[in-house]
Amino acid sequence: MPYTFTIGNIRKEAASLWKLAWPVLIGQLATVGMGVADVAMTGHTSAAELAAVSLGASIWSIIIVTVSGTMMAMNTVVAHEVGAGEFGRIPHSVRQALWTSLAVGVVAALLANLATLLFNHLHMAPEVNARASLFVHIISFGLPAFAAYRALYGYSASINQTKPVMVIAIVGLLFNICVNWVLIFGRFGFPAMGGVGCAVATACCMWLMLTCMVAWIRFAEPYRQTYPFTHWEWPHWPEIRSMLRLGLPIGVTYFAEVSAFGAVSLLVARFGVEEVSAHQIALNFSSLVFMVPLSFGIGTVTRVGQAMGEGNPARARFASWVGVGMALAFAVLSAVFIALFRYQIAAAYTSDAAVQALCVHLLLFAAIFQLSDATQVATSCAIRGYKVTRQPMQIQLLAFWVFALPLGCVLGLAPTWVPFAPAQPMAAAGFWIGLVVGLTVAAVLLTWSMHKLTLRRLET
Repeated sequence: MPYTFTIGNIRKEAASLWKLAWPVLIGQLATVGMGVADVAMTGHTSAAELAAVSLGASIWSIIIVTVSGTMMAMNTVVAHEVGAGEFGRIPHSVRQALWTSLAVGVVAALLANLATLLFNHLHMAPEVNARASLFVHIISFGLPAFAAYRALYGYSASINQTKPVMVIAIVGLLFNICVNWVLIFGRFGFPAMGGVGCAVATACCMWLMLTCMVAWIRFAEPYRQTYPFTHWEWPHWPEIRSMLRLGLPIGVTYFAEVSAFGAVSLLVARFGVEEVSAHQIALNFSSLVFMVPLSFGIGTVTRVGQAMGEGNPARARFASWVGVGMALAFAVLSAVFIALFRYQIAAAYTSDAAVQALCVHLLLFAAIFQLSDATQVATSCAIRGYKVTRQPMQIQLLAFWVFALPLGCVLGLAPTWVPFAPAQPMAAAGFWIGLVVGLTVAAVLLTWSMHKLTLRRLET
């Protein structure tokens, strides 16, 4: 079948992608909701507890996103095997991915605990540093479970089963909120643990989600053909190395983006409470909106991987462009929405007039980078569907750490030794201009890279 860009073909592909993406979207929002619940519920204890959780969560979020990206290799591997009709090989790949997840989870837990040494250099109160460190030490016990869950998540999504991801994430969110309430405030005879209760709840939640996913795979009919838990299998190092070669660049890519945004948050903090509050509000709302193109991207990995597995580069190219088109179409809507309703968005987050005024200004930049942000995530996911991960990593590192962050520092901080720096620091606005430029660089280069890659695969 020729995959021409007719209305009928686009509609059919878009429907298939949406069927995969919408449960992923609900699952992603539920996962984000866990972090929101942690901060919101701890905020009702004390400022010191809230500061400790916020500090600990800054390490946790970077580590967990990096783990998630590293284990995303499973999506591509299984999607290719589904497309090639190699269903008998999938159980072996899943078992090896679980061994990989064990190594990734343990290393991530060690790195998270080592990262708490940074707290000693942030000039925070010693008791806040101690509570933040304890938060990370406890929550890191959930990382091996999370890595294994993401491996099974990738397996499930790549055989077109995304609803379990949604249901389990919602169960995890409800569990997290309930256990938070018990442990933070000391209900039913438990001691009031404050922010540390969040860490215990989240670590337990990771293990619960893994248990639910294993049970779902065990009893649900769609997994019978590729059921991976039939027998014990020792690690096969060539297979694990192959997965890490595919997954680690994705993890580094996610780390580059999240750490760049984290660095901006730390740098903006020097301009006072109003600037950092406005920045966090605009960033939080942008992160929620970003879940939609990210979900389209995750679905595109599956569609492209399956097409390449069946040896159909024409369908893979078609699926790539439709996925990017859907992400971009949503970005246009979200950009218009943010631009038109930025005053209402700011007012929903805060009643402080000064913070609102700054936030309204930053939300204009958020509206502008919707197009480039959606494009860069969709194109990078499409490229990963071809089992190409190093080039997106290189482009993202270039975009965030060579363009976005340095330009943001020049405009935001206005160092006198830079000839083209503004006369006065632009504060948060300067950093957001840097982010807009960096995301645009990423979007342009990744789109060009995807175009060249899809044409090359057509010719081979």
